[in-house]
Amino acid sequence: MGLITTEPRSSPHPLSPRLVHELGDPHSTLRATTDGSGAALLIHAGGEIDGRNEHLWRQLVTEAAAGVTAPGPLIVDVTGLDFMGCCAFAALADEAQRCRCRGIDLRLVSHQPIVARIAEAGGLSRVLPIYPTVDTALGKGTAGPARC
Repeated sequence: MGLITTEPRSSPHPLSPRLVHELGDPHSTLRATTDGSGAALLIHAGGEIDGRNEHLWRQLVTEAAAGVTAPGPLIVDVTGLDFMGCCAFAALADEAQRCRCRGIDLRLVSHQPIVARIAEAGGLSRVLPIYPTVDTALGKGTAGPARC
């Protein structure tokens, strides 16, 4: 699947046209696609996430999470990223907390050891479970009841 543009998933809560436009801008360093399957929603991210596009990343994660129904999950695949700044982890941790309150798991997909090391060093490994593949993240089961 190419990570050139953002496509809203067909659901009652698609990504906003503004977000789709910003992510599709040829000058954007962040690329993403979303894909839905049942109650689950998947974000495939590519490019870079840093302070220059943190607002765009937060908006993407927030809008995608709004389209997920319990039990979810929301799966964020960052295997296509070339750079993932600490701000990206903070945005994911914030959204993971909001998702948990709704009975939804946010699951991070990466096979890069540095992603797990950064999550561990930042005390986020319990908030952001990391899976090596999308298939393992999808096969993990459901979140269960809301827990804030």
